[in-house]
Amino acid sequence: MAAHIPTRDEAFALLQKFNSDESLIRHALAVEGVMRYFAQKYGEDSEKWGIIGLVHDLDYQQYPNQHCTKTAEILTAHRWPEDYVRAVVSHGWGICSDIEPLEKMEKVLYAVDELTGLVAATALVRPSRSVLDMESKSIKKKWKDKSFAAGVNRDVIQKGAEMLGMELADLFQETIAGMRNIAQEIGLKGDVQME
Repeated sequence: MAAHIPTRDEAFALLQKFNSDESLIRHALAVEGVMRYFAQKYGEDSEKWGIIGLVHDLDYQQYPNQHCTKTAEILTAHRWPEDYVRAVVSHGWGICSDIEPLEKMEKVLYAVDELTGLVAATALVRPSRSVLDMESKSIKKKWKDKSFAAGVNRDVIQKGAEMLGMELADLFQETIAGMRNIAQEIGLKGDVQME
């Protein structure tokens, strides 16, 4: 059977079928936004990159102990293309998957997945509660404080930055920029009035 190229609507419906947790859906939207941003930056297919970002944690709410494995099964059952499935599974490399991120798209997903969580947590402790007025130095300060957003795997972010040949500060800034595009949808617009 031929692979089926999913639409964004189909991907979002699938996400909602397996996830009811608002914070997981917001995280999925944040990663989608950042993936689209990076795809545009690199002249790649932003629809494809966005969809992969959107479903990367598809199985996390229902199957946390089979993370990535279950997503691969679900996407394969829905006839998603192999490269989509591989990209999604590669974000768990070294944690719950042995698929190493090799393509640029996979490396970006690996690098930004955890980082979007750190950016969101940092935004929420700012007076504005927003990513719209945030710069990478805010993240840099929180990066050193291991007790802040302790669940964020900083080693993965560091490794992801290295894979992409990026300085951490640049990765922070680009991820913030990607999240600004969807600040409203992910609850990080805060009280900043933009022109």
